[in-house]
Amino acid sequence: MLTIERINTFYDKMNVLSDVSIRVKKGQIVSILGANGAGKSTLLMSVSGIVPIRQGQIQFLGKRIDRSSPSKIVKLGISQVPEGRRIFPDLTVEENLKLGAFTTKKGRRYNETLDKVYEYFPRLKERRRQTGSTLSGGEQQMLAISRALMSQPRLLLLDEPSLGLSPILVKELFAIIKSISESGMTILLVEQNVNMSLKISDYAYILATGRVQLQGPSRELIKNHEVRETYLGKGKYRK
Repeated sequence: MLTIERINTFYDKMNVLSDVSIRVKKGQIVSILGANGAGKSTLLMSVSGIVPIRQGQIQFLGKRIDRSSPSKIVKLGISQVPEGRRIFPDLTVEENLKLGAFTTKKGRRYNETLDKVYEYFPRLKERRRQTGSTLSGGEQQMLAISRALMSQPRLLLLDEPSLGLSPILVKELFAIIKSISESGMTILLVEQNVNMSLKISDYAYILATGRVQLQGPSRELIKNHEVRETYLGKGKYRK
């Protein structure tokens, strides 16, 4: 579904991504892992067209998109949930969701998508007339994901969805992300919670200083000695 081929992305003169290549197959959850500053969020923003690449190419469903505008990329079927949620705080939950559906025609499919979103996140239905600013951090993250789902994407980009959430909410959120995947959604997940990410994803890439350091099936990487030592603590897999 998504092919990222030897891309280089810069902030001014700083080379943030160096010759990064990634593949995402239809129906997979693919995790992008690594420490702060590794280039994970930049990778997602490059796919979304927010940060242009200087070299390499990005293809979605066989068509090159790295020269397309962010709005066109959304219309092609890629939606991103940004780090920090970035909901519209003065709008209601329902108004936020309607804005997420700006690329789709209102009608039966809209209503079906809305019902599905409320099925994933029933608390949002209870709070649909509340403004975004009155929601808890976890509820705001649920709203950010739901807003992206309202565009009925083929590929969902999630940037640090567990950031700032309690362990109980993190577990709940990852279970919902897995459920969204099982419905047929393809997901590219950027996350610092390596343990949870490897448990729900099919394949993973680990970035270090803007390069792919390790990659492989998640079930294999979670057993990898280097991954355990660096990311899971004391060389042990935490269940």
